[in-house]
Amino acid sequence: MNKKLAVRCMIGAPLGLAISTIITIAISLAIGDGNYYAVVPELAADCGTELKAVLLQAVSAMLYGAVWAGASLIWEQERWSLLRQTVTHLVICSIATFPIAYFLRWLEPNLAGVAKYFGIFLGIYLLVWLFQYGNIKRRIRQINEKMQSG
Repeated sequence: MNKKLAVRCMIGAPLGLAISTIITIAISLAIGDGNYYAVVPELAADCGTELKAVLLQAVSAMLYGAVWAGASLIWEQERWSLLRQTVTHLVICSIATFPIAYFLRWLEPNLAGVAKYFGIFLGIYLLVWLFQYGNIKRRIRQINEKMQSG
């Protein structure tokens, strides 16, 4: 399991960086003024330069990706109930995600900002979970159909 965890984390780190970059491009396109916004201005101010902020965000995105990829092993714990898998995965990913989002200034540092962040986070998590759940149910149905016909 440790080797599998290490491999997942090594795959997840660059994936996290790629996703982070795609998000900054999408945000820049949505703003639509022709500029590229690599980081939020508050983070650049906190770090002293935009380059330091970009480096911090890149390292954080790699950490974020590694944790999420490593946490995917939870779904392979066949002896665990789906509820236990979901809650464990959600807790681990929340613990990894929130501090990064807070320190990178992806949310307003007040109660309303934190509540909005968790609302969005849980909404996205729920959508992804439902999509995955639907795929698993479909694959199980296909396997059962093949077993009945074969």
